[in-house]
Amino acid sequence: MKRKVAIARLERGGKKFEIYVYPEKAWRLKQGERINIRDVVEGEFVYYDARKGLKASESDLRAVFGTDDVYRIAEEIIRRGEIQLTAEQRREMIEAKKRQIIEFLSRNAVDPRTNLPHPPKRIELALEEVRVGIDPFRSVEEQLPGIIKELRKVLPLKIAVATVGVRIPPRYVGKAYGVLSKMGKIIRSSYTSDGTLIMEIEVPGGVAKSVVEQVTRLTRGEGEVRILSIK
Repeated sequence: MKRKVAIARLERGGKKFEIYVYPEKAWRLKQGERINIRDVVEGEFVYYDARKGLKASESDLRAVFGTDDVYRIAEEIIRRGEIQLTAEQRREMIEAKKRQIIEFLSRNAVDPRTNLPHPPKRIELALEEVRVGIDPFRSVEEQLPGIIKELRKVLPLKIAVATVGVRIPPRYVGKAYGVLSKMGKIIRSSYTSDGTLIMEIEVPGGVAKSVVEQVTRLTRGEGEVRILSIK
């Protein structure tokens, strides 16, 4: 499926210049992030009117921007102009960012009363209840402090890190080690004389329960796992 594009626009010298861009990357470039301009721009043309396909003349580009290099001009348009989104594009981007926020919170946040993660649906309903504004361009991490502050009005939660202790019988070590190491940070690991693997893993608070389920599944119930701490 073709990625969604938007129009970046700059008015200069009494004329309007437009290019097609991938909106999230264009916004990151506009905010000063180092991104290859070729990954931001869709196509190799500068327009007077992108939707009508009216291409800007090379003479106008040289007169206004001092060059006819499309990528140099594109970067100037993005940095100094504005990124235009249709209502549908903005709605889709907000919804996608909302799903990222819900996924992050369901994995990294817990109810401080029980130290258990909140189900994604509960977080989604809380977001709708507090009507928190979501910026489609800003990262999840940038928006989290404000979002968590609002969510706490209706939903007790804290960002947590859990330490999980695991004991894997020898015949399951090969498969289990690879799976568990991808779920978090291994704090320590060692083997007993019979080849049993003993591990401590640091994982997002909301993932601790999944570690328990994975160990049970991977070892057919023969492994041991317990949550050592949640901070």
